[in-house]
Amino acid sequence: MSRLPVQSHPVTARLADIAAQAGVSEATVSRVLNGKPGVAAGTRESVLAALDVLGYERPVKLRQRSAGLVGLITPELDNPIFPALAQVIGQALTRQGYTPVLATQTPGGSTEDELTEMLVDRGVSGIIFVSGLHADTTADMGRYDQLRGQGVPFVLINGFSDKVQAPFVSPDDRAAMQLAVTHLTALGHTRIGLAVGPKRFVPVLRKIEGFLLGMKERLGLDEAEVEAEELVQHSLYSLEGGQAAATALIGRGCTAIVCASDMMALGAIRAARQQGLRVPQDVSVVGFDDSPLIAFTDPPLTTIRQPVLAMGQAAVRTLLEEIGGTPAPHCEFVFLPELVVRGSTASGPGQRRTP
Repeated sequence: MSRLPVQSHPVTARLADIAAQAGVSEATVSRVLNGKPGVAAGTRESVLAALDVLGYERPVKLRQRSAGLVGLITPELDNPIFPALAQVIGQALTRQGYTPVLATQTPGGSTEDELTEMLVDRGVSGIIFVSGLHADTTADMGRYDQLRGQGVPFVLINGFSDKVQAPFVSPDDRAAMQLAVTHLTALGHTRIGLAVGPKRFVPVLRKIEGFLLGMKERLGLDEAEVEAEELVQHSLYSLEGGQAAATALIGRGCTAIVCASDMMALGAIRAARQQGLRVPQDVSVVGFDDSPLIAFTDPPLTTIRQPVLAMGQAAVRTLLEEIGGTPAPHCEFVFLPELVVRGSTASGPGQRRTP
C-alpha cells in the first residue's frame, strides 16, 4: 500500500510547525484540528490560516463552504507579473471563503467580453479585471455599465477611466518613471530613452508624462513633442517589443533605457548585446514590475517594483465590501512603486555626473 504524502492529512503534520506559524500552543492546534470546543474564533482562524500557509489541507469537517465564486480576468500569463497578481488575489479570496476563478485572455482565444459573460453565467459574486479594456482609451466603456446593470460588483486594476463607475487600483506610473529618471541622471546619463507599449493605454500615457516631467526637472529638457518622438519609442509589451524599441533608441544615441515592463527590459538587453554593447557598462537598462526571478537575470535587472501584494489585497478587500453591500466610491487607489537597484545600471559612459 502506497504511503500518502504528509500534506494530504494535516493531523499528521508537525504540530510544532503549525503552532509556530499561528503563534499558539501545540495543544491549541490539536484542539482546532480535532474540532474540539473552547477555542476562540480568532485563534481558530489563525490555526486554519497557518495550515493554508504551510500547504496542508484543512480537515474536511473544518473546511468552510464557499461563500461564492469570484472571477479574475487577466491578459496572457507570459508576463510573470500577471501570475504573481493572480496568486496574491487568489490567496486573499480563498482566505475569505471565496473560490477564485481565473479566466485568461490569449491571442486568438476568448475576448474579455466573452470571459465576462461566461463568469456571469456561472453566477460569480464579483469580478476583478487586470489590465483590461478599461485601460484602453479607445475602448467602449459601455460594457462596464452593462455589467453593473446586471448587479455584478467589479474592481479594475491598472488604468483609470472617469467613464466607469467602479473602484480602481493602480501603481503610480508617473512616480515610477520619475524614480527611474532620477536614478539614471544621478549616474550621469543625459540621453535617456523610454520603451513603452501602444499609446492608447492609460498606463502608457501616464508613464510618458512622468518620464518627460522627470527629464525636465533633472535635465531641464522641455516637454516638446519633438523631444517625445526622439526619446519615447512605442512597441509591444514583449521581449521582442523591447528589443525593437531599444534598437531604435540606441540608434538615437541613448545610453540608458527605461522600459515599461521587465520583459521589454530583457529585450533591451538583448538589443544592446546584438550591437556589441555591454550592459551596464555601455547601456543601462531599467525594467518595470520586479517580476519573479528577474533578480537572477544576467545582469540582475534594476527595475521599478510594483506593489503587487498591497494592490492585490486592496482589490479583494474593495470587491468584498461591494459584495457585502457597501459600495466603494468611484475613485482610484494609487500605490507607490519602489526602485530596486541591481546590476543593469551604471555610470554613463564618458559623462560627468549631474550635480
